[in-house]
Amino acid sequence: MSEHVLNTDYLIVGSGAMGMAFADTILTETEANIVIVDRHHKPGGHWNDAYPFVTLHQPSAYYGVSSVELSKGRKDRIGLNKGLSELASGAEVSGYFEEVMRHQFLPTGRVRYFPKCDYVGDGTFVSILTGETHKVRAAKKIVDATYLKTSVPSTHTPNFTVAAGLAFMPINGLPRIEKPPSGFVIIGGGKTGIDACLWLLEQGVNPDSIQWIMPRDAWLVDRTNTQSGDEFFSDSIGAQAAQTEAIANAASIDDLFERLETAGVLLRIDKNVQPKMFHGATISQAELRELQRIRNIVRMGHVQRIEKDRIVLDKGTVATDADRVYVDCSARAIRMLDIVPVFSGNKITLQTVRMVQPVFSAAFIAHVEAAYDNENDKNRICSVVPLPNHHTDWIKAMAATMMNQYTWSQDSGLRNWLVENRLDGFSRMVRNAPKDDAEKQEILKRMRDNSRPAAARLQQFLAELG
Repeated sequence: MSEHVLNTDYLIVGSGAMGMAFADTILTETEANIVIVDRHHKPGGHWNDAYPFVTLHQPSAYYGVSSVELSKGRKDRIGLNKGLSELASGAEVSGYFEEVMRHQFLPTGRVRYFPKCDYVGDGTFVSILTGETHKVRAAKKIVDATYLKTSVPSTHTPNFTVAAGLAFMPINGLPRIEKPPSGFVIIGGGKTGIDACLWLLEQGVNPDSIQWIMPRDAWLVDRTNTQSGDEFFSDSIGAQAAQTEAIANAASIDDLFERLETAGVLLRIDKNVQPKMFHGATISQAELRELQRIRNIVRMGHVQRIEKDRIVLDKGTVATDADRVYVDCSARAIRMLDIVPVFSGNKITLQTVRMVQPVFSAAFIAHVEAAYDNENDKNRICSVVPLPNHHTDWIKAMAATMMNQYTWSQDSGLRNWLVENRLDGFSRMVRNAPKDDAEKQEILKRMRDNSRPAAARLQQFLAELG
């Protein structure tokens, strides 16, 4: 079969959220042509495989691509997110990315999109359906938008064994259950496990019928503190001020997390259990109260195997029965390899440059690619913020985020881009705070006064962590 040759400026591998956000900024800020390749049949990446009741866990107002609003500007009036900015459903997000591709990207004539194709490296991809091979000659860069290795429950293979005949399923299977089981076993303490528990409780399942296997408790972010808009200034920017104060005044790493919890920056499900995980998941106060209704939480490490009468874990066993439904929520949403330079010759590797904000990061990297020429300058501006896993990774990610924010603040072009870009969320709130609003100015003063001491304290904690 013949090989087709395509000439373009940028080849983007992956049409997930990061690939789409990068492409959007390049289209907006340059005259470049783009080829986009992806294994899925439509854009959106892992959203194509998401469970039916999944939603964003950050406000829709700053998710998606920079040039097209996802949010309808509403607050939720019912449910566990009541009073906060709407959270788009998985179906809405998937539909949004398809709309962006069909009505924003392709009509420009500068984007060629190849779904259902495997990228095999060196600018070459092969159609999964026809076997045809394409060779792309990218005049500028090849962009890897798949490096963060997003994993979702429906495509995840668990690393434990399950006895034959048990009702074992990914979270996607919950809405298809047709008769009441003797109980539900939720495996995994991350955001997917939280979503599974909340969905069951919202359907009226007795919390005592839920057994939650939680290898590690997590520190969670209060979603109220992630809201944009003037009415949430004291929550969002106030939380950032409280955060810098907590860091600056912390006497030790343990004291830091106590202060962050006292300040309302971080939350935990059980105040008697010290969390050992941080993935950046957000939660509302109402959701937290619901989860605290579940009393049967198993904290004995990871599952090794599920037998018909017992569950074997790292630190022991618990009894079970064959009539329960076992829900696998153990997939980690984003798994990253070693940190590599974002810019390296003719390759761009998309990674996070702000803590747990991959979509913003992709758009920002695209802007830096468009606006700067020197590779060393680009990598200095786009220093990678490591994705957190262990709870002390919060320190590493926050230190890197603060360093980047300082670097950006020294560049007027970057400052203006952040204020104008809707994916940023907060820069405009800070810039537009009225000078005669004493309450807002006091919050900003607290943040400014503590920023340098906080940055220095984080460096001390990093040294302790080695």
